[in-house]
Amino acid sequence: PDPKPGPGEVRIAVRACAVNRADLLQRQGMYPPPPGASDILGLECAGEVAEVGEGVADWKPGDRAMALLAGGGYAEQVVVHAGSLMPVPASLSWEQAAAVPEVYLTVFLNVFQLGGLAAGGAVLVHGGGSGIGTACTQLAKHAGATVIATAGSDEKCARCREIGADVAVNYREGDFAAAAREATGGLGVDVVLDSIGAPYLARNLESLRVGGRLVLIGLLGGAMAEINLGALLTRRLSVIGSTLRARPVEEKAALAKAFQARFGAALEKGEIAPVVDRVLPLAEAGDAHRVMKASDHFGKIVLSV
Repeated sequence: PDPKPGPGEVRIAVRACAVNRADLLQRQGMYPPPPGASDILGLECAGEVAEVGEGVADWKPGDRAMALLAGGGYAEQVVVHAGSLMPVPASLSWEQAAAVPEVYLTVFLNVFQLGGLAAGGAVLVHGGGSGIGTACTQLAKHAGATVIATAGSDEKCARCREIGADVAVNYREGDFAAAAREATGGLGVDVVLDSIGAPYLARNLESLRVGGRLVLIGLLGGAMAEINLGALLTRRLSVIGSTLRARPVEEKAALAKAFQARFGAALEKGEIAPVVDRVLPLAEAGDAHRVMKASDHFGKIVLSV
């Protein structure tokens, strides 16, 4: 049945949605949607506003919108809180727009708001060839920061440098902690954005400067690790755990608004734009998941609806 928007909500006729690694986890039963969210996969989409619920004043049918979702993106229609919508810039196609909300808002929240990255600072991002990694590189460079990225092949490292990374380290061969210190004159980076978890913990802390912040957004490598609390004390380090999906709609609305204020003009001008690896039809979502699982992509995988 067609979803109906409630008060404060909007129904979108979906033109495209994007694939995230969280979708693979949900498919396997390891990342259930928050209470009340659709159990259909999909954390972001782009399309036309089809219907608005009571109390929605900023959107009308026909508006081009891209949306951060708690679920429901792999569909022809989805209902979402109006605060989770952002206008689609004229510079972006539907497929590009669908690749924006989840990764750009994740990076903005964790690197800039929680991590406090500023002009002249430095960030180490793992998975530099992922949607998160490519978004982090673009936003950090636009903000005037140094970017150190890790990736799993020399080819991906070269592409990371092509899109703006100052240093790219093949994590299968190189020492990213040493590279982070070298790139910052021995000081270390201000922020580490990590989705790997346990195996990287000690080296992540080594990569940080005094007062630096490790922001953990995933546990692809495992959840259990020992930590030297003495290093946290003497070097005044912070370890921050963060998720976006289950945050209240009010927080998501504030996040989207703050992102637009900081980077909306750059999106509009095409100064930053998502890196789209490939576009597949929605019916081939399974193939999209297989590509992501094998890490055979660079940037975002998008599904056209």
